[in-house]
Amino acid sequence: MDRPPAYATSRLTRSHTAHSGFARDFVEGLAAHPRRLAPKYFYDTAGSALFDHICALPEYYPTRTEIGILRACSEDIAACIGPGAQIVEFGAGSVLKIRLLLDALHSPAGFIPIDISGEHLHAAAAALQRDYPAIPIEPVVGDFTAPITLPACPAGARRVGFFPGSSLGNFEPDDAIRFLRHAAENLHGGGMLIGIDLVKDPARLHAAYNDAAGVTAAFNRNVLVRAQRELGAELAPERFAHYAFYNAPLRRIEMHLVSETSQRIVVLGRRFDFTPGDTLHTENSYKYTIDDFRELARSAGYSPGACWCDPDRSFSLHWLAMQ
Repeated sequence: MDRPPAYATSRLTRSHTAHSGFARDFVEGLAAHPRRLAPKYFYDTAGSALFDHICALPEYYPTRTEIGILRACSEDIAACIGPGAQIVEFGAGSVLKIRLLLDALHSPAGFIPIDISGEHLHAAAAALQRDYPAIPIEPVVGDFTAPITLPACPAGARRVGFFPGSSLGNFEPDDAIRFLRHAAENLHGGGMLIGIDLVKDPARLHAAYNDAAGVTAAFNRNVLVRAQRELGAELAPERFAHYAFYNAPLRRIEMHLVSETSQRIVVLGRRFDFTPGDTLHTENSYKYTIDDFRELARSAGYSPGACWCDPDRSFSLHWLAMQ
């Protein structure tokens, strides 16, 4: 799983708006064929904490690999971004990786972290501000895949996007292009630094999404726990099994919740029956080759620049300039 797209709703500082969006999408997802739910709804406070735990697991290579690339290549990355940049991070989560950038950048003009999990984001942004008191930090709570209003960019500053963690893989390819085009409208000619997970041994991918400690399983089922708490849904999360596998023809990990029994979910006056083996599709995570991603970026209106990889070429960071 990646940090959505967080997966990513404009600046949802109003909990009512977020709640009603979840209610609508949860009911529509259960009514769809096949059943599905956007992975942005993983990220309530509990889900965000579980994701942070996942990032530290031995099986989950993307976080530590990307951090290693950022550390090893920080000077080259900073040279691409340039001095006086205002950084906008999409799906910021615990704002861990931005610290490596801020340490390398010359006179950064500010940092705008965007995430759908408001409580988690504000706590992380407050801690970051204490450590970087000279840098304006302005957190925005919301879904970055929808129209969003950002704080003003300081005069003379260059606005640069930062989208680490391979979260673009959560999008269908056409949706990834739409997101990148939408992001470009907010970046005003700056650029984008983006993490992309690469095609690799399916066994390594399987292990990353099926950890031995069962944290990813708890993360996956947490969306049902959230529906119980926020929507009053009548359901039994423990009767759904976590199921993740690599779909090789489509080059993506798929995550599902599989009903282990005949059961019914009742939510907002609607009833949805599950038989054993019925699934709720909760996430995709597409894997790319470097050339395929560069072509996708061109389709979205960017000029691919430098690309940095770990020695095993399992993960990549790309600098995308505006065309």
